[in-house]
Amino acid sequence: MPPSADYYAILGVPSSATADEIKKQYRRLAKKYHPDTNPDDAKAAERFKEISEAYGVLGDEAKRKQYDDMRKLGAFGFGGGGGRTAGGPQAGFDFAEAWKAAQQRAQAERAAQRGGGGAPGAGQAPPGGFDFDIGGIGGLGDLFGTMFGGGRQKPRGPQRGDDVEMTVEVPFRIAAAGGKVPVELDMIEECPGCGGSGAKPGASIRGCGECGGRGTISFGQGGFAVNRPCPACMGRGTVPSEKCGTCDGAGQVRARRKANITVPSGAETGTRVRLKEQGSRGQQGGPPGDLIITFAVGEDRFFRREGLDLVATVPINIAQATLGSRIQVKTLAGTRVAVRIPAGTPSGKRFRVRGQGISKDGATGDLLVDVQITVPEKLSDAQEKLMREFAEAGGLKY
Repeated sequence: MPPSADYYAILGVPSSATADEIKKQYRRLAKKYHPDTNPDDAKAAERFKEISEAYGVLGDEAKRKQYDDMRKLGAFGFGGGGGRTAGGPQAGFDFAEAWKAAQQRAQAERAAQRGGGGAPGAGQAPPGGFDFDIGGIGGLGDLFGTMFGGGRQKPRGPQRGDDVEMTVEVPFRIAAAGGKVPVELDMIEECPGCGGSGAKPGASIRGCGECGGRGTISFGQGGFAVNRPCPACMGRGTVPSEKCGTCDGAGQVRARRKANITVPSGAETGTRVRLKEQGSRGQQGGPPGDLIITFAVGEDRFFRREGLDLVATVPINIAQATLGSRIQVKTLAGTRVAVRIPAGTPSGKRFRVRGQGISKDGATGDLLVDVQITVPEKLSDAQEKLMREFAEAGGLKY
């Protein structure tokens, strides 16, 4: 995604949106554009990727704060309110000067650590690429590296794969009792045809002429420059004489992987689990990333949840409420328990069945039974006669 991307616009929320509003909008869009809902739809897949990336920043409190700080500075060409010059940062803040000052500080610190003399000339990039440690403006260096594709040149050796984040819808009863849900993961993996090199088997490898073998190229505007992975060699620093036919030289392919995700007992909407090394494969022999699952729990026709307690609304008739009765109520485990209804029970009365709720972290809630008196819509002539006699005997007006 280009550095000018407006994550608020991508999700369709204002910059003043609350965390809950952002989460709700993300879930709506993710469900609409999910690859499972739109198979073989490249535009929907790209939209889903944009939505996920935007939520990855706006859904994280710390990252969102950094992102908002950069918007206020006009770093992306939008946001920040008044005082911003056309196409540039806000008036009163010179990014180029801040960049130079940050470089001088960083280089002076390196020289001091090496025991050397003064810092190199102002504005010179340190060896190995640019350093995004921009001091004094709210710790935005890390976010710069994220938005602009990484400030430091990546190492050529084994690299850890990317973490994969996804939202999984879980049925209410599986979330409450625990269990497994099947999912299909849309992953970016190392090409099996070339092992990630991008080269056709038997092809020769030479240094990339576009980047001089560095794997990165620099671009800048108004005195501000950053490194980006070289598009000619995909950041590898080398190019093959013939591209791999499987991945067209990219070294990576998109693959769908099926998995069963374990849902812990008592999971709620927003519960996250991290599965180690179940994310995208690493490059050049590096370890895989992690798979981070966020659960979205569905509703149930019979149960609803209050903490660790389960609430069930059960209908009873007038005779049961008036004369008293015993009813059978289904539990989360699928068994039935007997609940005694005393004579004269009003509608809405709640009864508690101990230990039949949700178990989590060593604690177990209860089953709460709310009775709701139902009235028949129609009566036979005989039933109506008996009801009138009952009312008159009890002095009831109707």
